[in-house]
Amino acid sequence: MTGSRLQELAQRSRAVEPETQEHCELCGERIPAVHRHVLHLASGDLRCACRPCSLLFDRPGAGGGQYRLVPERRLRLTGFELSDPLWEELRIPVDMAFFFHSTPAERVVAFYPGPMGATESLLELGAWEAIEGANPVLAGMEPDVEALLVNRARGANDCWLVPIDDCYGLVGLIRTRWRGLTGGKDVWEEIGRFFAALDRRARRMTKDPEEATTR
Repeated sequence: MTGSRLQELAQRSRAVEPETQEHCELCGERIPAVHRHVLHLASGDLRCACRPCSLLFDRPGAGGGQYRLVPERRLRLTGFELSDPLWEELRIPVDMAFFFHSTPAERVVAFYPGPMGATESLLELGAWEAIEGANPVLAGMEPDVEALLVNRARGANDCWLVPIDDCYGLVGLIRTRWRGLTGGKDVWEEIGRFFAALDRRARRMTKDPEEATTR
């Protein structure tokens, strides 16, 4: 999935007008503002789905394997091992990024949000393999539709496993609210609210998936 495609998806995630009735992009039925998405693997398109369609694609091999339902689980990864030196090895130029397994690319890809949208970073494979080895929970990350979201901005050191559309929402928020060189007070307040809301919705999990605790 290219950076330009991620930017388009992020714009869509922020461009919801209250008076506009959304429709399922699979069957055409009207849907509420809060709804599920399915990912078309070949094109990288995220498509809005009504409840019946989302249930239809919530099965392995549904749609000939061309579509994948974006999951709803959100995990706050406590005790996640990502040291400062290891983060530096990833060579990501900012303090926020998300990582996911891309089936078309046949590898893990990394993107970071910014005022121009989402930018792909050339991921250091060795560094990523070290992170995976230290954090077994990443073995259960669903390809294409789940991501490791990392926030190290302004002294934070937080990691989540999230649906991929959450990442697009964050990208859209930053792109539309960023002002000047540093973003401005308003965008950082919005970013804070985004992560606070994510934290409220998330379930806590240690780096070992067998030690999960619900909130």
